[in-house]
Amino acid sequence: MRKASGVWVFLLVVVGAAAVLMRQADAVTCSPLELSPCISAITSPSTPSPQCCSKVREQRPCLCGYLKTPSIRPYVDSPTARQIAISCAVPFPQC
Repeated sequence: MRKASGVWVFLLVVVGAAAVLMRQADAVTCSPLELSPCISAITSPSTPSPQCCSKVREQRPCLCGYLKTPSIRPYVDSPTARQIAISCAVPFPQC
């Protein structure tokens, strides 16, 4: 009986953890295209727009994934991208 209750506790923990992870995954769609409002701030010396800053904040949980993707890393890890993060008051991730 004791062993069976331990299995149930384990299953409840696993299901709970899965539910939390699924909720987090639903919260943000990780797509570099979501950062398109920042194009003008990247290509010119202009300050980032409020829409750009909103997207940078929204995409912050995705930045480590972007930094690990070779085709995206040069854009996300550039001095300009870091300056946009600073201007938007978004801490750059330490991955």
